[in-house]
Amino acid sequence: MIRKENKMQKFTDLELKLKSVKYRRMLLKYIKLAKAGHTGGSLSCTDILNVLYNDVLNVSPENFSDKNRDRYIQSKGHSVEALYAVLADRGFYPESDLETMCQYQSKYVGHPTRKVNGIEFNTGALGHGLPISAGIALAGKKDKAPYKVFTLVGDGELAEGSNYEAAMMAAHYKLDNLVAILDHNALQITGPNREVCSPYPIDEKWKAFGWHVISIDGNNISELRETLNNIPVEDGKPTFIIANTVKGKGVSYMENEKKWHHGVPSDEEYERAIQELSNEEEELTKQLVTD
Repeated sequence: MIRKENKMQKFTDLELKLKSVKYRRMLLKYIKLAKAGHTGGSLSCTDILNVLYNDVLNVSPENFSDKNRDRYIQSKGHSVEALYAVLADRGFYPESDLETMCQYQSKYVGHPTRKVNGIEFNTGALGHGLPISAGIALAGKKDKAPYKVFTLVGDGELAEGSNYEAAMMAAHYKLDNLVAILDHNALQITGPNREVCSPYPIDEKWKAFGWHVISIDGNNISELRETLNNIPVEDGKPTFIIANTVKGKGVSYMENEKKWHHGVPSDEEYERAIQELSNEEEELTKQLVTD
């Protein structure tokens, strides 16, 4: 079976860091414009999506109808703003489309929908993404297809029992073409995971289900690249990556603050956030020139 190659440009770690800054600026811009959005979680998972779409996934606007493309399912669908920014940058649609986000009759709504080019499945009802992904991975195994399936799960989402049904099924069928990435920012809308409904110890639970478990810094570009480009880690086992992230990553006053799970910055807050990101971009650009 011939697999169409993704025409993906390879970037250096530093270039990808600059992309993350760009994506954070973009998602804040459109959250501000839409007057709605899940800000903190979108900022925390930006680096993960950046590395997936710019360095790992065999998927592009050109091969999106190819049955052998890799699949990405965003189970924590409420953080769709980060996904919108990355897909626009990859050319699935013009960035200007996002100016309609959350407006009447716009397809760019607050959760992923297949009406948007580049999105595989409607998600947002928590606990659905992993079961869908396990089913697609099982179909791939039966068809002897070369694709891999990646899904991003929220840590608050782990309270949903459907995740564990999918975990058992994926291990039983030895779906080593399946990767679940946990955006572990340790906060959900009502407070710390540990206080709301503790999912811990996360690593031991998923190992007990028969998954290969890895814990990494989910905001570290080089760690993400090293891990996500070496799947499967163990033949015959699905991979569960605990990506330890910072909620609100990149904006100092949003970091590790539960109130930014969902929220729109004021004009003053927005300007402060953009200034911080611009300062980071300037420092990274200096490093790029020096290197």
